[in-house]
Amino acid sequence: MDISDLRIHHGAKFDLDAIDTRAPDGVTKEETAPKTAALIEQLVQHQEMMWAGNAHRLLIVLQATDTGGKDGTIRRVIGPLNSQGVRIASFKAPTPLELAHDFLWRVHSQAPGNGEIVVFNRSHYEDVLIARVHDLVPEPQWRARYDHIRNFERLISDEGTTVVKFYLHISRGEQKQRLQSRLDEPEKHWKFNIADIAERAKWDDYRTAFEDAITETDADHAPWYVIPADQKWYRDFLVASVLEYTIKQLEMSWPAPVEDLSKILIN
Repeated sequence: MDISDLRIHHGAKFDLDAIDTRAPDGVTKEETAPKTAALIEQLVQHQEMMWAGNAHRLLIVLQATDTGGKDGTIRRVIGPLNSQGVRIASFKAPTPLELAHDFLWRVHSQAPGNGEIVVFNRSHYEDVLIARVHDLVPEPQWRARYDHIRNFERLISDEGTTVVKFYLHISRGEQKQRLQSRLDEPEKHWKFNIADIAERAKWDDYRTAFEDAITETDADHAPWYVIPADQKWYRDFLVASVLEYTIKQLEMSWPAPVEDLSKILIN
């Protein structure tokens, strides 16, 4: 698989409905699962090297519609990593304090520091998605935010942060099944929110908003990848593949010891 096929480039118009949400014919869970496990093991090793070296930073942005699989992706792909060097930042409805500041104020403080991997579970993109679909701010204001986002990501990239962004792409039919399973299975009732029904009714509006946000803000230093995500095992394989490719580009190495350890013996 060529991960470049998952990239959506800046300014390139595309239609999410034209992108498959499932694995290609002939690609099976049985053959893919061992590959995913091997990729995650490599990620574990690279993340340990990143934490030890204290020189690189990685920001992972996860966006999706409701039930898109953000939490599952974090659990299966990021979960095996050493939690000492990983943070998950979730962005829900802004608090009164956050609303009193610019929309990036609460985001910037969560960006990764040296040695860290930070995952944004939702992100600054909510301010050109929900804000747009629900008319929370005037159109000129949310349109101007594309430029602010581009500048923000350029800033943290220039300061040493590697940025990679994922849109987890599920079909409307798959979303229906996932919402229904939350109603059918009592142990999943806590996941169900009545507001999800109203959000589902705005499916087409969200699709348009995602398409515009992705095409407006993709950049070589902050690439967007659209991940077919109806099948969780295939989603995990693709996300792990992109992350392994991204981290390899950092060409990290283990830090040298501060002293000569060759003559030290432990009695």
